[in-house]
Amino acid sequence: MPDKLSLFPQATTVNPDGCLTLRGHRVTDLVAQFGTPLYVYDVGTIRRQIAAYRRGLAAYPDESRLTYASKAFQCTALARLMTNESVGLDVASAGEIFIARQGGAKPANMHMHGNNKTPLDMSEALKAGVGRIVVDNTNELDLLAKMAAERQQQVKIWLRITPNVGVDTHHRYTVTGTADSKFGFPIDEAEAIAEQILAEANQSPLQLTGLHVHLGSHFHDAEPVADAIEKLLDLASSLREKHGWELQELCPGGGWGIRYHPTDAPVPVEQFVTGLVAVVEAVCRKRNLPLPTLILEPGRSLVAQAGVALYTVGGRKVIPGVRTYVSIDGGLSDNPRPALYQAQYTALLANRAGEPETETVAVAGPFCESGDVLIQAVKLPVATPGDILAVPTAGAYQLAMSSNYNGARKPAVIFIDGDEVTLVQRRETFEDLVRRDL
Repeated sequence: MPDKLSLFPQATTVNPDGCLTLRGHRVTDLVAQFGTPLYVYDVGTIRRQIAAYRRGLAAYPDESRLTYASKAFQCTALARLMTNESVGLDVASAGEIFIARQGGAKPANMHMHGNNKTPLDMSEALKAGVGRIVVDNTNELDLLAKMAAERQQQVKIWLRITPNVGVDTHHRYTVTGTADSKFGFPIDEAEAIAEQILAEANQSPLQLTGLHVHLGSHFHDAEPVADAIEKLLDLASSLREKHGWELQELCPGGGWGIRYHPTDAPVPVEQFVTGLVAVVEAVCRKRNLPLPTLILEPGRSLVAQAGVALYTVGGRKVIPGVRTYVSIDGGLSDNPRPALYQAQYTALLANRAGEPETETVAVAGPFCESGDVLIQAVKLPVATPGDILAVPTAGAYQLAMSSNYNGARKPAVIFIDGDEVTLVQRRETFEDLVRRDL
């Protein structure tokens, strides 16, 4: 039990009655009020993670910024929270720009990603005044230059670099910085493109201010990021020597991992960030480069531990000599990660959290797919219909990738901020399922 509790948000306890409590709020009370499936976010845990990143960045002797990779999970309340905490937003579509603005985020504090930005994406970014466009390929470079010229609008851009540096993640789909990637420019092509941009600087509305790299998602070794930073700064040094270009902004991405399972080793954020800071300083000093503004764009590591998914237990299926299935009222529709990435989670029975965990079961959802198994094996007390299952580290890449498969309604989301519990996304209604139909 203590090992599992360490994966939950700050101030998660088990009360004397054996009920899981989140900042003093009994999970059973939350479920009685809001139903299941229910996603609970602890705002204090998000603030703690933001503070850890800022402590690491405080070691950087020049300007630095923190930006949230909103693809991990976005809603207007979260955009508002990040804005109030002076955290910028990394957006990847016109839709994410819209959500962010509805939450009060300032477009100037956003930067926009995407390997195939559509004319609509570009148009909305330009119209809103998104602060930086991260250019991913030559087609969108040409499109952006044309659209910006038509609008007579100056646009600051970064080039996304694919440095052929790999990271060890939990699945090959979450590696993005190797040569075989749909994202970004290889180093040699990036240099040629940068030279073209600089040669046309007097006639072009595009202003090259920075370089960007993102190696992957949910890695635990910082050394590859250090290698990638050195390659980007080598490129910056070459462009400075040949063309007098000064690197103003450097973004080594995000992707730092978290703990999903009690057996996972700790992955301290502050240590990771101070290591990156030291690398940037050392390489800039070695290459005689002025320090650029350093921008980090974490997503998962800001919000994942803050989130808890709550489900109601339904049926059981015992297959002697094979396994026991415990079924819940959510799964593939609100969390496709186990099916997509073979992601591993753990869980506990929130209403009976003080009881011995006496059996190992598979936790299955209700959807018409054999792959709808949320957890392949977890120890629990003998679960019965009506019990509440709590899954920790549920705050990232779950609701953001959710669907209406089998007519499932997307879950309600609540924020806990100290004593205050706020419904920030209502549960979808049946009417919502046909609202777009004509």
